[in-house]
Amino acid sequence: MSVPAARVERVGVFCGARPGASPQHLRLATEFGGALARRGTGLVYGAGGVGIMGAVADAALDAGAPVTGVIPRHLYEREQPDESRTEVIVVETMHERKALMYRLAAGFAVLPGGFGTLDELLEVATWNQLGIHHKPLVLVNQGGFFDPLLTLLDNMVSDAFISPEERVVIQVASGVEEALDRLVEPSLPPVAPMAPAVAPTALPPAAPVT
Repeated sequence: MSVPAARVERVGVFCGARPGASPQHLRLATEFGGALARRGTGLVYGAGGVGIMGAVADAALDAGAPVTGVIPRHLYEREQPDESRTEVIVVETMHERKALMYRLAAGFAVLPGGFGTLDELLEVATWNQLGIHHKPLVLVNQGGFFDPLLTLLDNMVSDAFISPEERVVIQVASGVEEALDRLVEPSLPPVAPMAPAVAPTALPPAAPVT
């Protein structure tokens, strides 16, 4: 499904459930959540109430944005979702969590995080590469956190594992407003699918926890 050029209704945010070593990560998360709300855009995220995830959601909620969290049942206790102000959808597996987030969001921003953040980033990029969807994907590289990853991506191009056209599937913004500009007015060029597009497997119904 292509993103309408005029407006992104909900942005998916991939980020860490830990705060990281530097206070700048939490500041970035708070700035992003507030700016998202000011754009009149909703948030879809991993439902965690801690770390970068919690800071993004709290800032978005405080500024009036609708927030939807998606979380696997086995992480429900550990990541402490805030159900008092947030719609929380509990699914059974990590695969279901990612697939539902991909379906709900019209574009994706990536903030600092760990293994899970990289997994989500690369899966969305791969879905774009394969033509399963065409949704903008933007790294918020404030402070240079993602510089080593960008170097690796460029090495993949120079060694011919991905093409220059595929490389731009992962866009880069140096700050929050630039990232939101890229999401609200997507400029993602079309990418020729490497294989016939396959529709994602339908998910079983998921309901908010009561």
